[in-house]
Amino acid sequence: MSGKPLLFALLAAFVMLPLADLSARDTPFFLSPGEASLEYDPIIVKSIPTQFQIVITDSLMRSHLEGRYMEVFIDGRKHIYPVVDGRITFQQTFSKSTDFQVQVDQASFEKGMNPIPLWMSILPPLIAILMALLFKEVFTSLFTGLLVGASIIQYYTSGNVLLSIFRGGLAIVDTYVIDALSHRGHLSIIIFSLLIGGTIHIITRNGGMQGVVNRLSAYARSARSGQMATWFLGFLIFFDDYANTLVVGNTMRPVTDRLKVSREKLAYIVDSTAAPIASIAFVSTWIGAELSYIADGIDTIGLAATPYGVFFNSLAYAFYPIFALALIFFLLRQKLDYGPMLTAERKARLWNHSTSPQPPSSTKDDQALNPAKGIAHQSYNAIVPVVVIILGAFSGLLYTGIQEAGWHGGNSFAHNLSIAIGHADTYKALLWASLGGLLSAMALSLTQRLLSLEQVMNSMVSGFRSMLTAIIILVLAWCIAGVTRQLHTADFISQILLNLEMTPYPVPAITFVMAALVAFSTGSSWGTMAILYPLILPATWMICQESGLDHAASMSIFYNVVSTVLAGAVLGDHCSPISDTTILSSLASSCDHIAHVRTQLPYALTAGGVAILFGTLPAAYGVPSYILFPAGLGILYLLVRLLGQPTEK
Repeated sequence: MSGKPLLFALLAAFVMLPLADLSARDTPFFLSPGEASLEYDPIIVKSIPTQFQIVITDSLMRSHLEGRYMEVFIDGRKHIYPVVDGRITFQQTFSKSTDFQVQVDQASFEKGMNPIPLWMSILPPLIAILMALLFKEVFTSLFTGLLVGASIIQYYTSGNVLLSIFRGGLAIVDTYVIDALSHRGHLSIIIFSLLIGGTIHIITRNGGMQGVVNRLSAYARSARSGQMATWFLGFLIFFDDYANTLVVGNTMRPVTDRLKVSREKLAYIVDSTAAPIASIAFVSTWIGAELSYIADGIDTIGLAATPYGVFFNSLAYAFYPIFALALIFFLLRQKLDYGPMLTAERKARLWNHSTSPQPPSSTKDDQALNPAKGIAHQSYNAIVPVVVIILGAFSGLLYTGIQEAGWHGGNSFAHNLSIAIGHADTYKALLWASLGGLLSAMALSLTQRLLSLEQVMNSMVSGFRSMLTAIIILVLAWCIAGVTRQLHTADFISQILLNLEMTPYPVPAITFVMAALVAFSTGSSWGTMAILYPLILPATWMICQESGLDHAASMSIFYNVVSTVLAGAVLGDHCSPISDTTILSSLASSCDHIAHVRTQLPYALTAGGVAILFGTLPAAYGVPSYILFPAGLGILYLLVRLLGQPTEK
């Protein structure tokens, strides 16, 4: 055979090979069982849609079917779905155990589904919270709640009780703890806390903290003035609740210790100023998330309003954050307390400096926090690192926010500032700030020869070590939050309340209670907002329209609901022993965590009760806010006078 015919024959064979392969596949293409797989989350909960994906594993079939619509038979019923990125995605809801069948072309799948009853989703957080409140021991309580949740999940996937408990225990370590520590935000909080702890130990050892105590003593000469200074400092760090909690608590603890203020009272002031002020501030790390959720809600409704405008109008209904801040002021001004806090405060006042170097609630780590001998106690050695942390956090928020959102010349400075902070990378800013604080504390100690390099390093490590207990509690709380997400605890609470048929007027009050319950059960105010805003905002607008309210009345209810989701989330967060900010408040104040929750709870419920009865509910019926705020504040003042007793006998 000559060269050219041979060449043509080889080319023809090369071209025909794929065609021969295609003909062997019986064009048009059909999916065979080996060319696709069914993927889904094995944790199936009753009445909650589960997402399924038919993944086309054969590359040739993926390219051929991409963008086409396929007939999918689900339990014998035909559905039409597109192929996107080689996947067919659909959702299915299960109400009972069943054999689930899916077929597309020649590929078929059959899976046994054993959905978890939705009511069981409340058990893990409920058990953890009840055990913590009853037994006053947080580690065992959190671990037990976590084990219950993990075991429930394992039981409905394996079907064996003893095996599910064993597997649930293993899952705590190999799944939930790992997932909690793999979260960038969680790791950032841990590192931020460690760096703050290291900074506090160094500025204590170099005499800076004692210098601050000596300087503040000129102004904070009594327990009341010391607490007032703490309350005022909480207002100054308005841009982030984490930074507020850790900086104010650690800075003021030596001052309040000297003035015989209980650690429980310090933790309460710190906790009840941090989130309330950050949640309603125009410039804070909260504003971005709030505006995002509001934007999604008004887009769903088709409302002609801006997210920032809705947020601004909702502040007229922000009763709980303002009442919570005012309640602290009334208690401090009148030198009154009630409930468990009264006992804690009276016990602290009886502490005698001459017989004990630290208050009764101090820990072994606190007793090691004494300035090095033979050095001057200069306040700037503590003030400079704290200022670096505060300014560094604010600058970092502004820098990362401008990078993300830009700076628009047509808008006002305040608007640009709020948008920039709202789009900032909170965790990056806090990490930069805390690192700057630590480095400045080290530099001040070394350059003035207050501490040797070895002493600085030892102090830093001691500071890291002092955070270990709180970090363990945080990790366990995050693990329970992971279980509640898998079991859809928030959906269970939301469905109960949303299924109630009602007129528009009670909706804000019910939303407030619902948000508080979700935040209390999950320990997350941000998570509560993320869950409830998409659910409740469209539902509120629909209820208002179906009830025949005009636009002005509907918008009043709508603004009220926007505010009550936020306010209820903060209230539930204040009451929950598994809340991260509540844990951080205990950490920063060196207060027993359960003691903090137990003493703060009556005050949070007082502010919450007044907010709902004399603010949220009457506002929904049209009572103006300029009447409700003075009335509510007056009721709070009277309650303090009625319930409170003098702290000092």
